[in-house]
Amino acid sequence: MRTDVLGVGFDSLTMEQAVTQALEEIAARSGRYIVTPNPEIVWLCRKDKALGQIIGQAALVLPDGVGITLGAKILGRPLAARLPGIDFVANLLAEMARRGQSVFLYGAKPGVAEQAGESLLIRYPGLKLVGTADGYSDDQPTIAAIRAAEPDMLLVCLGAPRQEQWMARHGASLDVGLMAGLGGVLDVFSGSVKRAPKIFQKLGLEWFYRLCKEPRRIGRMMRLPLFLFAVIGQRIRRK
Repeated sequence: MRTDVLGVGFDSLTMEQAVTQALEEIAARSGRYIVTPNPEIVWLCRKDKALGQIIGQAALVLPDGVGITLGAKILGRPLAARLPGIDFVANLLAEMARRGQSVFLYGAKPGVAEQAGESLLIRYPGLKLVGTADGYSDDQPTIAAIRAAEPDMLLVCLGAPRQEQWMARHGASLDVGLMAGLGGVLDVFSGSVKRAPKIFQKLGLEWFYRLCKEPRRIGRMMRLPLFLFAVIGQRIRRK
């Protein structure tokens, strides 16, 4: 049973459990998808019911942002762990490499997916890279390339909510083991964007580090206090 945070149900899993479940989906070639919502996406789901349904139909709904785990605590139903998308996929790819499984990278600016792929092959010997496509490519050639590659794992990194909508729309027509919507992870894997220092990661302050680097994000970040106030309201209504 998922933990409801403002209408979005999250799976309460450790990293090991999440990776194990993902590997099971890959082995079954379920063709399903994983989502990693943060408070901003949860907030969008309150207004966009179709997006909420897409999130709810995912094979795994992992709590990416510290706001999600904080919100679950406020509601008195703490989640097992915060599972940042980039840490989850790093652990998953490591296990896939041991099995000699394959991945297709889709998203980011032209050239980024290729650079990310080169980095991943060095980092995870045994992993098979069966294709890449940038996030500006037309859908039909990209879909044809994915079908031809038949990857065990498809990383869809188009940014939310576009990536979630894309997976829900096209997933059934693709021969893939599993998909995951992972925002900007290809930028990080490629080295074109530097991840926050370890201390920020440990404290759950990667959002603050990004804000310092990109002050224009302040408008988006202002949704976090609104999210927390809404969670408190949900807690009060339950009493």
